[in-house]
Amino acid sequence: MLVEVVPSALDGERVDRIVAFILDVSRSVAADLVERGTVLVDGVVETSGKLRLSEGQEVSVDPSQIPGEKLPEPDPAVVVSLVHADEHIIVVDKQAGLVVHPGAGNDAGTLVNGLLAQFPEISEVGESHRPGIVHRLDAGSTGLLVVARTQQSYDALVPQFADHSATRMYRALVWGHPAALHGVIDAPIGRSRRDPLKMAVVADGRDSRTEYQVIERYSEPVDCALLECSLETGRTHQIRVHLSSIGHPLIGDPWYGQRRPTLGMERPFLHAARLEFDHPDDGERVSFSSELAEDLNKMLSGLQPLVDDSPAG
Repeated sequence: MLVEVVPSALDGERVDRIVAFILDVSRSVAADLVERGTVLVDGVVETSGKLRLSEGQEVSVDPSQIPGEKLPEPDPAVVVSLVHADEHIIVVDKQAGLVVHPGAGNDAGTLVNGLLAQFPEISEVGESHRPGIVHRLDAGSTGLLVVARTQQSYDALVPQFADHSATRMYRALVWGHPAALHGVIDAPIGRSRRDPLKMAVVADGRDSRTEYQVIERYSEPVDCALLECSLETGRTHQIRVHLSSIGHPLIGDPWYGQRRPTLGMERPFLHAARLEFDHPDDGERVSFSSELAEDLNKMLSGLQPLVDDSPAG
């Protein structure tokens, strides 16, 4: 059951629109869910999609009740870059712009569609609309993603990402120079009060922690820094939101970039560079790494490292 609190940006909106937003489905599908009595408002069943809600009200809905769900189909035209594959798992190096699994507005051409063409057995693994998927990357992000090839593997991997025993390390290029070369951003994340499509640091959000380490600082053509970021939690857009909240948004980020220039980047500079977890077959710790994508390397090649003129000792 998904539970969302109505943000100020959706104050006064109809129940069916809010449900459509929560589940990322069409308005007609959302209206059907409401009419069938599968939606709760403040703990009470609501069957009228026309009811308008106020900020702060709680909406509960079960995604498994989505009617007539269209299952993803194999698509051999989708390019899947394989890093590793065995009888239990598949590790891919996702390219920029590739959506991980089908959703509203993206019912085809996703990573899942491409994987089904090569590994049809995953259709029986995990959730039917995103078979085999145990964690995600934003469409604009590149890098490593592990996919379960069997239900047993899925059941072993999901808890590792839930309890954060699986390790994910990202490379991010941000505006400015963080005051501390190493830090932890511990700030709750939830729906933005101003724009429900975005996430934000909010007092009543879910606990979220991001650790970062400055790898390199640059001074030309702009002040910026390359960071290594590790997630202690896994919230939607977590790295992007957290770094923006401390005044160092990702270069190229159209949503959380605080209207700064993109410097030629067509996406946020964010790459999942390392992934570690216990292999679901024998429990052995395995680690995979990925080099920066071509566009990210090109961006770095045009930057001038900062000459540290601080006194020695």
